[in-house]
Amino acid sequence: MCHSTDSRPPAPPDPGPVAEYEPVTLTSSDGSRLAAHVALPGRPPRGRMVVLPDVRGLHPYYRDLTVRFAEAGFATAAIDWFGRTTENDERGDDFPFRSHLPHVDPRNVAADVSVALEHLAGRGATGPAFTVGFCFGGSMSWRLSAGPVDLAGAIGFYGRPALVREVVPEMRRPLLLLIAGNDSVTPAREFEEFTGELAEAGVPYEAHTYPGAPHSFFDRAYAEWGEACADAWRRILEFTGGHGSAAGPA
Repeated sequence: MCHSTDSRPPAPPDPGPVAEYEPVTLTSSDGSRLAAHVALPGRPPRGRMVVLPDVRGLHPYYRDLTVRFAEAGFATAAIDWFGRTTENDERGDDFPFRSHLPHVDPRNVAADVSVALEHLAGRGATGPAFTVGFCFGGSMSWRLSAGPVDLAGAIGFYGRPALVREVVPEMRRPLLLLIAGNDSVTPAREFEEFTGELAEAGVPYEAHTYPGAPHSFFDRAYAEWGEACADAWRRILEFTGGHGSAAGPA
């Protein structure tokens, strides 16, 4: 498990206005239903961002996160994993994600991200594209460094290197790894091995570990990790600014 339905994402520095915020239903390239939430900034966007949630899909934390990224200046869509194996889009604490998760195919994830980016472009946001993911979504975000989606960079919080390792030789797009130093899911040595593999393969990456921080520390309910949250935002904005996005909303 990662963020609960009671979790709420921390605000970015100097948040700006949000023009629109709404649920949408998209259609992926294979005809599958793709639930998403979209938030658009009230100023010209610095880029496009697709949010990849944890194992339970599109629940409240990630819907709120689209607003936070819109406040940071990104046209943003958060997408669900499970439209191919479910009949509805409810993702509460009782959602049986374990039975659906094995059916999530990275190839479909890439297709769904492309559809979300196209939707944002159709709403007037055509800047550079990024992904940001959490836990399972962090892994899927990093995997896209090797995929067909035209990304300027891929960001992941507390992802799992074991879900990424097979595609390291094909990775070419920049990565940002934001690592919980006291991650109960993935030991620190796995990230040490992973970054060594990235370096050996020549993958452009940045990695930062927050000592003592727990898995899912990026949560405004954790007052003791407020500085880590602020630093993570700073690194996200510097990473995106250094890989194609504007310096900030006009």
